[in-house]
Amino acid sequence: MYRSLVLIALLLQACAGSPTEAVSALRLPSATSQVVLVTTSGWRAATATLRRLERTPAGWRVVGPVIPACVGRNGLGWGLGEHVDGAGPKKREGDGRGPAGVFQLGTAFGYSPSPPAGLRVPYRQATPRDYFVDAVGSPDYNQWRHIPAGQANDPEARWESAERMRRDDDLYALGMVVEHNPTPAVAGRGSAIFLHVWRGPDSPTSGCTSISRADLLQVLTWLRPDARPLLVQAPWSALRGLRF
Repeated sequence: MYRSLVLIALLLQACAGSPTEAVSALRLPSATSQVVLVTTSGWRAATATLRRLERTPAGWRVVGPVIPACVGRNGLGWGLGEHVDGAGPKKREGDGRGPAGVFQLGTAFGYSPSPPAGLRVPYRQATPRDYFVDAVGSPDYNQWRHIPAGQANDPEARWESAERMRRDDDLYALGMVVEHNPTPAVAGRGSAIFLHVWRGPDSPTSGCTSISRADLLQVLTWLRPDARPLLVQAPWSALRGLRF
């Protein structure tokens, strides 16, 4: 089923123009020379395709093959990033949508104390004392917080809700923070958005973007801080409407 959906998405994109044309039309900042482009077939679609693009003297070019991805179980909605919203739904806390728009990429993370070989972006270990706060009423909303050693590791006593960064599964064994709704965060517009390892090709997320661990490692080690990489994520039909 997933392969059929990806094929349909690729056919729609082929009719509407190429990824390089779409990214060129965005007129991204000149300092940005790497883009992670995630597109879906519509606002409600939970499956996506991910491409890497880099700017060359001759223009933008696609790097490597198309990567299958999953987004929120209810599709996408405009998030808070570097863009101006177009027509379509807006991302809200707990709505099961991923954020659409243009976003800076933050810290990579994982369970290992050391970053993967070849990683050039900043890295942080996710320990059992690390939490990403999604309690709308908290001053820590949409921020990564660490409970110091020597203090009770009791997140419920600190926040009404928080995402454990060291999960019991491997979904956060490797990941990267997406700078959606950055500090000072707007309460209720969504929190804890990451690129992370997927459960599988037919398993959408609660709002993050997920791909296979092998593909994620390839994406993360490709990124360079000096390239000022951006995540561009939207339904294909809304991509050309993105503005800064």
